[in-house]
Amino acid sequence: MSIDFSKAVGIHPEALKLRAERTKILASNIANESTPGFQARDIDFASALNERVSSSDGSLSLDTEGGDDLKYRVPFHPAQDGSTVELGVEQAAFSQNASDFGTSLQFLNIQLKGLAKAIQGQ
Repeated sequence: MSIDFSKAVGIHPEALKLRAERTKILASNIANESTPGFQARDIDFASALNERVSSSDGSLSLDTEGGDDLKYRVPFHPAQDGSTVELGVEQAAFSQNASDFGTSLQFLNIQLKGLAKAIQGQ
């Protein structure tokens, strides 16, 4: 009898991959806060995860080269230099994403510990 680990751990591995990609995007936004004309980008995490989980091949690949995954952020207060990066918004999104990453990691850790106990017969 074999164990299908993809079913056993759920969507958390995919969520972690997507959160890691989102971290890179948000970090890029923060790093370019002072860059005139820089357009802040972000992804809709829920729809991107749903799209990847429901895809036929189960692959998780974020299109960071201008596909439908990345969206431009609309600023609350546009800057005169054309930049759409608002540091407070980006820092809040980054912090929330880091917290959500930790939560998914904890869930995955709990599921793996449960599998280890089942394999050991406990």
